[in-house]
Amino acid sequence: MAWDLDLFYIIRNWGVADRTPFTDLLKIVERTVRSEHQRSPNRPIYLVGESLGACLALAVAALNPDIDLVLILANPATSFRRSSLQLLTPLLEALPNPLSPGLPNILRSTEGESLRMLLDNVVQGLPLQNTAGELVKDFTAFSLSLPVLADILPKETLVWKLKMLKSASAYAHSRLYAIKAQTLILCSGNDQLLPSQQEGERLLKLLPKSKCQLRKFDDSGHFLFLEDSIDLVTIIKGTSYYRRGKYHDYASDFIPPTLDEAKNIIESNSLFNLIASAVMLSTLEDGTLVKGLAGIPSEGPVLFVGYHMLLGLEKIPLVSRIFLERNILLRGVAHPMMFMRSKNGRLPDLSSFDKFRVMGAVPVAPTNLFKLFSSKSHVLLYPGGMREALHRKGEEYKLFWPEQSEFVRMAARFGAKIVPFGAVGEDDLGEVVFDYDDLVKIPYFRSEIESLTNEATQLRSDAGGEVANQPVHMPLILPKVPGRFYYYFGKPLEMEGRKQELRDRKKAHEIYLQVKSEVERCIAYLKVKRESDPYRGIGPRLLYQATHGFESEVPTFEI
Repeated sequence: MAWDLDLFYIIRNWGVADRTPFTDLLKIVERTVRSEHQRSPNRPIYLVGESLGACLALAVAALNPDIDLVLILANPATSFRRSSLQLLTPLLEALPNPLSPGLPNILRSTEGESLRMLLDNVVQGLPLQNTAGELVKDFTAFSLSLPVLADILPKETLVWKLKMLKSASAYAHSRLYAIKAQTLILCSGNDQLLPSQQEGERLLKLLPKSKCQLRKFDDSGHFLFLEDSIDLVTIIKGTSYYRRGKYHDYASDFIPPTLDEAKNIIESNSLFNLIASAVMLSTLEDGTLVKGLAGIPSEGPVLFVGYHMLLGLEKIPLVSRIFLERNILLRGVAHPMMFMRSKNGRLPDLSSFDKFRVMGAVPVAPTNLFKLFSSKSHVLLYPGGMREALHRKGEEYKLFWPEQSEFVRMAARFGAKIVPFGAVGEDDLGEVVFDYDDLVKIPYFRSEIESLTNEATQLRSDAGGEVANQPVHMPLILPKVPGRFYYYFGKPLEMEGRKQELRDRKKAHEIYLQVKSEVERCIAYLKVKRESDPYRGIGPRLLYQATHGFESEVPTFEI
């Protein structure tokens, strides 16, 4: 795997004839971990374990709390004692030895009540008939998994493996209190062997909250890493678990998405992109307005500064089109609540934002902006932040920017180009009918808003005006027959060679107001011109695509 993980162990199933006790396996892995730690004491060690391997990884972490470990646990077998698997051991011991050569084929074609009848016949006359008979009542769930096990493992090995699972589960479970490692739990919703999702929730409560995250895969089975739809590297990148040092750095530890990763994420938004059918205009260096993205600077650093539409919906077509048409990845500067939580509450689960992190989003902070400019990135910034994205009724296309410049001098320091842009179309998709001012009048919703706002990281608490008013809430939006999104990228403002000049706060503020005025001009232009777009409504667009092909670009107004 051509990906720079400091140490990457895949701890999975051991050999069929292997009888190494769990404690000996633990010593083997522990020795390797300590050796690697001595060689690179300032770098994390990754332990990836599935099922039994997850117990092994937990045990190593419990015994080595002073070593910087990152645990990736898939369907951990710490849930063994609450699974029906524990019923298998006495049943298998009661079966004839060796098992009938035809048993795998019989089991493969036998399900549900037929399996129960078969097993009832098998246990007749055995010394443990009563015990085995009771076990059969809970055995139907294994009608799909037992044939596979019977094909792969002889009876003695299968019994030994189950006993190993039991001891590994007990060993790891008794030492959970000692674990300090950063942990990512991956659990399947369709695991037929273990209650993995319930176990994931349980471990999330027992392990250090600030270092533990959970991701659920509702349609996946027990052997998560064998499924084609599961890419472990993408998961680690999306959860921000890849780091080179003691802490994850959202800028310098970022690994750009592969072409497949980016296309999969963009494809997941294909319906919305189809509905939005974005029209994009850009401005060439000579000031000429053109259709398309030819005016977007190819070389960074570039700072895109624009208006945040309702719920931030404009980001989806914006990032998608610029990546697909110009092969440029926009690194969004986003609210910190998309990356971390101070406590558990009712905010959307962090997994909702994994795709944004894979595509390079970073928490808003001067240090992150500095690092992005240093790496010559294309950066996306919304000065209006949450206040614009969660605006009130009648505030469509109104900018809520801070009074003082937040980005001009930083852009000048690195010679970045600033591209002001406007976007319209939110009022073509829906209308706010119940906003913050309405919600706070109702005691229940007022309490909910206060709770959510308190849970989210607070920004601009020292700022004045409306931009500092960022309560977390969800306005009630009445959907409309979909219209269309429009984007207008103004002429890039060159900051190269202006570092000394813009150290003067007054001059920097003049540039800031110029950028803001340009964004407002772009919005005003689009609001007027879209009225002459014959394909503004979704009906004419669908008719056009039905006759010209759904991959064809839908025309718009003349410029």
